Amino acid sequence: MKLPVQAWFGRSTSRARDWPLERLRRQKAGTRVSVVLPALDEEATVGGVVTMVRRLAEDTGLVDEVVVMDSGSTDGTARVAAAAGAVVHHRDDVLPETGSRPGKGEVLWKSLAVTTGDVVVFVDSDLVDPQPQLVTGLLGPLLTDPGVELVKGCYDRPLQGAGSTSGGRVTELVARPLISRFYPDLAGVVQPLAGEYAGRRRLLEAIPFCGGYGVEIAMLIDTLESRGLQAIAQVDLGRRGHSHQDTAALGRMAAEITHVVHQRAAGQGLGRPPAMTQFARDGYGHYAPVTHVLTLDERPPMVTVEGYRDRPAKVS
Repeated sequence: MKLPVQAWFGRSTSRARDWPLERLRRQKAGTRVSVVLPALDEEATVGGVVTMVRRLAEDTGLVDEVVVMDSGSTDGTARVAAAAGAVVHHRDDVLPETGSRPGKGEVLWKSLAVTTGDVVVFVDSDLVDPQPQLVTGLLGPLLTDPGVELVKGCYDRPLQGAGSTSGGRVTELVARPLISRFYPDLAGVVQPLAGEYAGRRRLLEAIPFCGGYGVEIAMLIDTLESRGLQAIAQVDLGRRGHSHQDTAALGRMAAEITHVVHQRAAGQGLGRPPAMTQFARDGYGHYAPVTHVLTLDERPPMVTVEGYRDRPAKVS
């Protein structure tokens, strides 16, 4: 297995600096590019990310639209994002006939209905030092190689007090062991759970979207199975600074990712676990069980949704 992984890694991995702006501008031609930021209570950081993308759009013409998908924020996320220049959509207002659900995957799925790009770039909203290469690096393989359908970003994710690390905690403790066991062809992907990635619309609208934290690894697996490993590329984006979740939140994330991988490996044969129980100290210093409902429902391929099929033609 080692040689195929190394061969794919060497052929399909590039660095952000390998894609200079002038080359990307020449290659873009008539391709429309949408940048989508999923957001939930990211008032403190979303404005900076939008500003970076808007500046890139104005300076280079590489980005045609910037959309923030609000997943039910209770703070000023929508207001800050709009003030910075993004078009903001609340999940409840997009394809309302399909209902509305919580979870990151829901807003990523619905973003397809309100964007017009041939290529869609997803960038998380919690970045504390957003840099243009997060977008330009991801565009490189898609604008230059018609056989590439999905580009994953990889980067160092420094954890305070732990130095520099190439993967997050859930990646190293959960996702990578599962991939090695069930999908070894994907073992060369450095950041399978990365929130920065880009895909062609023709791919994104043809695959299902998991509702929760399993969306990224499910997309990777579904692309492998429907398009083949040669359709996947990755770009080293350098360093990514962002907020970190607590251990309990990471546990729920791990549970959703584990379910998604096992479900796909078993051919959709697993049942849906309804919840996960964790423990926290109560007001008296005793452990108390806390049960969380996991976000595991999937949305069907967008191309099968009537409201999507009937949307207006793409803006030229």
